Amino acid sequence: MRYFEDLAIGEKAAFGHYAVLRDEVLDFARRYDPQPFHLSDEAAAGTHFGRLAASGWHSCAMTMAMLVEHMKADPQAALGAGGVDELRWLKPVYPGDTLRCETELLDKRRSESKPALGFLRTRLVAYNQHDEPVLSFIAQALIRVRGEG
Repeated sequence: MRYFEDLAIGEKAAFGHYAVLRDEVLDFARRYDPQPFHLSDEAAAGTHFGRLAASGWHSCAMTMAMLVEHMKADPQAALGAGGVDELRWLKPVYPGDTLRCETELLDKRRSESKPALGFLRTRLVAYNQHDEPVLSFIAQALIRVRGEG
């Protein structure tokens, strides 16, 4: 288990492997983002996507799945997220793509009002199989301080 003091600003990690499946793209779109270019090859052909593309929200969900798997392999004393800043969908994600992630710890600070807590800001970038960034964001998270609380 890694705590606030175990993490260094500038620390990087690379992880994940997520195969984007057509049926999953369609299912997610039907349930949560039923825009035509997420539901049909024909509708997508007439857009800048050119073909069926995953919802940006689905891309975020796939990224979260990889992040959770990474946290199981490298556990931290995390207490949840405090939000996401600067979310950008940089390139469409298509069925057949394979995604992976890279993170970098941008900064950290200990809470002044709750000394058992620390705050982290981490940049996450998801890439496709061509090493092209497809999304990025800055995550705010809470983490325990060793021996506190």
